[in-house]
Amino acid sequence: MKFSRNGSTPRIAIIGGGFGGIGVSVLLKKAGIDSFEVFEKSPNIGGVWWDNRYPGAEVDTPSVMYSYSFEPYRWSRTHVRQAELLEYMEYVAQKHDIIRHVHTNTTVERADWSDKAQQYTVTFGDGSKRQFEIVISAVGLLSDPRYPTWPGLDAFEGEKFHTSRWDHSIDLAGKRVAVVGTGSTAVQIVPNIAPIADKVTLFQREPGWVLPKGAQTFGPAEREALNDPIAQKLVRWGMLVQREKFQFRNAAWRPGTPQNIASERAARAYIARVFADRPDLADLVTPSYPFGGKRPILTDDFYPSLLRDNVELVPHAVDSVTPKGIVDMSGTHHDIDVLVMSTGFKSSFASTFNLTGDKGIDLHSTWGGDDKAFLGIMVPSFPNFFMLYGPNTNGGAIVTHLEEQCRWVVAAIKHQIRNRFSALYVDEAISEAYNVILQDRLKGTSFDGVNNYYASASGRIITQWSDGAIVYGLATRLLRRVAWRGKRIVRSSDRPPVVIPVDREPAGLPIDGELEMILQANEV
Repeated sequence: MKFSRNGSTPRIAIIGGGFGGIGVSVLLKKAGIDSFEVFEKSPNIGGVWWDNRYPGAEVDTPSVMYSYSFEPYRWSRTHVRQAELLEYMEYVAQKHDIIRHVHTNTTVERADWSDKAQQYTVTFGDGSKRQFEIVISAVGLLSDPRYPTWPGLDAFEGEKFHTSRWDHSIDLAGKRVAVVGTGSTAVQIVPNIAPIADKVTLFQREPGWVLPKGAQTFGPAEREALNDPIAQKLVRWGMLVQREKFQFRNAAWRPGTPQNIASERAARAYIARVFADRPDLADLVTPSYPFGGKRPILTDDFYPSLLRDNVELVPHAVDSVTPKGIVDMSGTHHDIDVLVMSTGFKSSFASTFNLTGDKGIDLHSTWGGDDKAFLGIMVPSFPNFFMLYGPNTNGGAIVTHLEEQCRWVVAAIKHQIRNRFSALYVDEAISEAYNVILQDRLKGTSFDGVNNYYASASGRIITQWSDGAIVYGLATRLLRRVAWRGKRIVRSSDRPPVVIPVDREPAGLPIDGELEMILQANEV
């Protein structure tokens, strides 16, 4: 379906140029809607895969799954590394003519809805303002770095940086490097810097469950096979179905299920195999919480790197920082030259900008730390606002989830245009009922009672989805029009109204008299 280009379509601001921003841009183009602009704070598109260029950065999900279903690629590895993934995103953006819509080095500070004008005023980092009818947040979940507040951090005399702001100008050769954190990022960094640094000291507040990734390089025949779109779709669906056996009703993350028991046994067996001669290390890396309580870590070389003579695992969090090093919670001082903060990201959504909706209500104040949305995409009282990778959409096949969200957003915008709605809302009662059911389905999982980023301060699980990608996809397709509510109000602005081909308009649609006159004047 193509929309008329003889008149104007809604002006759309997309905040973020990563997987979500590029994906929804491509689908908007395919729908014949190109009145969008993408605002990316970094110097290039790529989102977290531009920001996170630390040594060893690569995906945990198989490359075939960590890509758009509509754009297969000839990957070099089972689990693609950062540089190749960024190349893929640039390839997709170039192929679909997205680049000309992108503004890099552009920070969005806030977006404020006007009931009178039926549009958002978007304020940028340089203080400039522009108006858009629709705002799409594609900033994701783990994109806003969390910096620690350790006493003495500012007084440290060596080099220091967050992993998502890696300083490649610093030569680690012969240096004493501290890495704080043992999550998915740190376990990729340590094996890659240990052969270079004089010593690597790894500070672990709490261990994570680790399983081998099984990453491999594809041979020529395997890469050639990936050129066949049908073959790649079959492989993708096979992987998805296999994952669903573990994801439905969070079986893999629910203590006592066969899937959870099997996963924990495999993780314990991996520990026993690698640390057969180092029971002291085996004890330090074995978690005390159920499998899945934190994000499981997939890596082939982290455990072996802990056996190196120049790598020390400190089983304590950081207490404070001195000009020359770190004091851990046991009171021990560690002399270091470089401090790498693998301290994760803020787990709140749309955290990089402020948003106001109906009657000036603030999004983050409305949430109060308990972030929630309908299918993670729309929030009541915030018209014409959509989120990609929003609340309770994490876990499982992330890019598959993102695609379904992008399709929802494009369908919503098409629905809005067809019906001449100046504002599209999600029904508050339906949204609330959905979130009650969702939280009920998350009860009894490994997420509860564990120190993780999944839960808010109140204990509500705000990041995780309760079922697999197939169920999520069905939900986004079946619950669209059920939840949408529209308004037709003439905007008090000089901008021409949306123009829609007559043959696309539902028969007998009631139209406000004043809007009817405007539409006739525009020869609709």
